[in-house]
Amino acid sequence: MTDSPKVLLIMGSDSDLPVMQTAGEVLQKFGIPYEMHIASAHRSPAKAMALASEAAGRGIEAIIAGAGMAAHLAGVVAAKTILPVIGVPMPGGALNGVDALYSTVQMPGGIPVATMAIGKAGAKNAGLFVVQMLALNDVRLAGALKEYRREMEDEVERKDAALQAAGREA
Repeated sequence: MTDSPKVLLIMGSDSDLPVMQTAGEVLQKFGIPYEMHIASAHRSPAKAMALASEAAGRGIEAIIAGAGMAAHLAGVVAAKTILPVIGVPMPGGALNGVDALYSTVQMPGGIPVATMAIGKAGAKNAGLFVVQMLALNDVRLAGALKEYRREMEDEVERKDAALQAAGREA
């Protein structure tokens, strides 16, 4: 995006890109500029810490961090910034993402990480959570978020009307 980024999306591996793109799509829908990087808490910790510690000074307002397996990325990032950090556990591995969920959600007191669901649903909600945070001080975003919710409600109503028209009971 061309505007100065407000959100940093960081992932531990390029294999996380299909999931993390979901968060980016949400931010794009709401016109929120972002940037995306690959940095591993284990394989490139200096890069991950630098991205986190320099983010606020570059105008970043929130960070979404996605990682799988041991999934320490969100915690490492949160330790190096006072910006809100949202963790997205990646699916896969021997435990299908449950290990990543536990690694992301079980932060010690004092270093919070907001943790979303495993995978694309979590990435989508991470994007929406950032929109909600930014909408606290942005009337345009607040209105767009309310319209988004109305559209979801309308979609459910359309689907129910189609079901009823087909003569089926829910």
